[in-house]
Amino acid sequence: MGRTSDARNKILGAATTLLEQRGYSALGVAEICTTASVPKGSFYYFFESKQALALTVIDEHWASQRRQWVELLSSDRDPLRRLRDLFQATEAVQRAGQRKGGLVVGCLFGNLALELSNQAEEIRSRLQEIFEAQIDLIEQVIVEAKDLGQAGASVDAHEAARSMVAQIEGRALLAKLLNDPAQLETLWRNSLDLLQVPPQVRAALD
Repeated sequence: MGRTSDARNKILGAATTLLEQRGYSALGVAEICTTASVPKGSFYYFFESKQALALTVIDEHWASQRRQWVELLSSDRDPLRRLRDLFQATEAVQRAGQRKGGLVVGCLFGNLALELSNQAEEIRSRLQEIFEAQIDLIEQVIVEAKDLGQAGASVDAHEAARSMVAQIEGRALLAKLLNDPAQLETLWRNSLDLLQVPPQVRAALD
């Protein structure tokens, strides 16, 4: 059992790296198995298809990312500082990826959404669920910020949260295109404007 479990983990690890680096369409099962150093039969023991593997990679990646988001966004810091913590952690992930492989890989979810949204309905649907979950997590923090007077009273918390997720994805895409994680540095400043944060609150956050 230990060896079969190890094979599955190797396949998932290899698939995650290859999906981040090369995308889904150009990736074959044989290459995944070669990279993972497992026989092809092991692949089909755990996954019925490449799409099934991709969905598992997506779910495991989200489980890990969600833990980090929940930890950051539910801390005892004030709401706006929690949002800044999230943005800084997002940038740190891209910087770590660049140090490891020499390239900014962007967001796995965003990359797959761009590549497969019109090709694989099951993957598109799962990615939509994940983006909606991200929006919900951020929306809760924005509501807290509004209640404390840290954001404008007229701000639509749900739409602002949607804009923030879109901004994260867009900036991650630019960071990948330019191989420059500093593209994510504007997330914080743009969000202050989006949330109509009063000048006195901004000054206290510096």
